[in-house]
Amino acid sequence: MKAEEKAQSRVQCENTSMKNQVKSLQASVEMLEEHLAGTSRMFEKKKRKLNVLYIIADDLRPTLGCYSDPVVKSPNIDQLASKSTVFYNTFAQQAVCGPSRTSFLTSRRPDTTRLYDFNSYWRVSAGNYTTLPQYFKSNGYTTLSVGKVFHPGIASNHTDDYPYSWSVPPYHPASFSYEKRKVCKNKDGTLHSNLLCPVNVSEMPLRTLPDLENAAEAISLLKAMKATESPFFLAVGFYKPHIPFRIPEEYLKLYPVENMTLAPDPDVPKKLPEVAYNPWTDIRKREDVQALNVSFPYGPIPKDFQLRIRQHYFAAVSYVDAQVGKILQTLDDLDLAKNTIVVFTSDHGWSLGEHGEWAKYSNFDVATRVPLIVYAPGVTSALPRPGGKTFSYVNVLENSQEQFAK
Repeated sequence: MKAEEKAQSRVQCENTSMKNQVKSLQASVEMLEEHLAGTSRMFEKKKRKLNVLYIIADDLRPTLGCYSDPVVKSPNIDQLASKSTVFYNTFAQQAVCGPSRTSFLTSRRPDTTRLYDFNSYWRVSAGNYTTLPQYFKSNGYTTLSVGKVFHPGIASNHTDDYPYSWSVPPYHPASFSYEKRKVCKNKDGTLHSNLLCPVNVSEMPLRTLPDLENAAEAISLLKAMKATESPFFLAVGFYKPHIPFRIPEEYLKLYPVENMTLAPDPDVPKKLPEVAYNPWTDIRKREDVQALNVSFPYGPIPKDFQLRIRQHYFAAVSYVDAQVGKILQTLDDLDLAKNTIVVFTSDHGWSLGEHGEWAKYSNFDVATRVPLIVYAPGVTSALPRPGGKTFSYVNVLENSQEQFAK
């Protein structure tokens, strides 16, 4: 078999890896406007530009119905996918929040941004790069950030890169300050800082949760932007399914623990180099995990607790899906869906017991592979499923630009 044929047989759908995002997003927007202008009067040159709604989940692997996951219930994201271009093999540059987010928001790889952790700001340590939202801002867009978009702290200069990237200071939900506090109620009524933390929202401090606040703020901003003539770039960063799994308790009912199964490949690979494995230090900080007295570094975690971790992760995904649904419904209600590009993605995945891992940080595909869904009004719904080509994920919409042009 020729080398070209071998390569083609290996690639069944898009295999994305990230490159040159700002330039391609501009090209995609211009191309979409040109295409739609020829088929609909609503996008004549004097009309407003296409908006962008950019939704980012945290630690979300492609456990979604639209990615053929047999367990997870994600009706709202699936509905978006039904009229979008869905990329099935999208891989983050690095399975760590800060480096990955900086990479796809600056269109540069970690070896260029010089960020492999959370401890430097690229404008100081690497270069004064134009970010994706910054480019839109410089071209007349109102740019807005809700929740976790850039990684907070040093990695974004403690400002989420404001005022460079955003027209107004980014929004962060007040209830996030309770994320690591003792708010998880055990069966005896005592409060702890647990990994598994299903809650009654009415009993929470401020009687809400961060992603509920994020969805409400995004909806409020959409309503405000509807009343203006300014095109907008709205980025919404949800905190889940990142640990701890502090989520409304009702979502667990979607996933009875007796229906859960263990990871199909739960063993640590033989002769795995130590540098290639992460001993899930993040979850070991939680009180319920500490109570298990799991040996370091490889465990294993008791099987009944493994099932509950998987149950809570899936429930957290459905919780995020519900918030996405609220925002997309508002987009429809405000008649904004017809002129708004929607992107749904994540910064990286998370291991759910595969290879003995309960973490991100590794280079296994469960930690690096992410969902990528791109909706372009009037265009993507008519597209066939792309196949057999390799695309780059440094630039999110570059991957679909060829499809838009057809």
